Amino acid sequence: MAPPLILLRPVAVALAVLAGALALGACSPIKLVDRLTPTDTYTVQNGIAYGDAPRQRLDLYQPLARTAPPPGKRPLVVFFYGGTWTTGERAQYRFVGEALAAHGAVVAVADYRLSGEVQYPAFVRDSALAVKWGLDHAAAVGADPAQVYVMGHSSGAYNAAMVALDGRWLGELGASPRQLAGWIGLAGPYDFLPIGDPDVKRAFDWPRTLPESQPIQHVTAAAPRTLLMAATRDNLVEPQRNTAQMARRLEAAGVPVEVHTFDNLSHITLMGAVARRIQWIGGPVMPPLLSFLGLPPSDSSHRAPH
Repeated sequence: MAPPLILLRPVAVALAVLAGALALGACSPIKLVDRLTPTDTYTVQNGIAYGDAPRQRLDLYQPLARTAPPPGKRPLVVFFYGGTWTTGERAQYRFVGEALAAHGAVVAVADYRLSGEVQYPAFVRDSALAVKWGLDHAAAVGADPAQVYVMGHSSGAYNAAMVALDGRWLGELGASPRQLAGWIGLAGPYDFLPIGDPDVKRAFDWPRTLPESQPIQHVTAAAPRTLLMAATRDNLVEPQRNTAQMARRLEAAGVPVEVHTFDNLSHITLMGAVARRIQWIGGPVMPPLLSFLGLPPSDSSHRAPH
């Protein structure tokens, strides 16, 4: 069904702007979204160390005092960005922290070591260490320790999946995926052997990559409840092999799983649609995300600007 005529022009303009920015370089669309992100809807602590390495740092976004739910009842979301395990920095994802904090979540946007410096499983261990920081500090930052979630997009969704599904990584730290209230994957690669992409080959030391590096191998009935999202025409991470297959495995194991696919978004704009100022470009992505986190919906979460 065609969108209402009143939406055609702003949607087309937004997508044209994003496409033009993309042509300038991989980081440009994220920088564009960052410039549109409000600065008066949250407080932030930058550069909190969750480990000893320089890239083991996170930025913590907290709701304003007036935001529901009240302190102590808020979910804590630990978020990992994508970038084929080769690029990315937490400052580029302020829009994720803002979008969720504005609705009442405490959000930790974490860096992790990238390939070139490390290979699998070092970035998974970093992710587990960041989640362990969240489990240990939830109460101190005004969140509910029983409501800690791990979330990621693209290769960051892989990191989130491995922490949530493969108990080795939190287990090394004296914790367990059973402590998580859930995990959220946006356009994640969960089953990608054999490897063709040169960046992914380097990150996973192909062809010496072990099958156990694949999140799909670690689905059990003990997995936390799950929210999966994907763009149906994603040309970077194939959604049927990854998101749909992961959902089937989880359902077969008896794990509560919720799946949302979007015909009007791409691999990149699926993430961009989290940003509150441009959520109207497609989806809508935020309503199911907020529902999964137990947060109140926003009347403006999928409204086009005037």
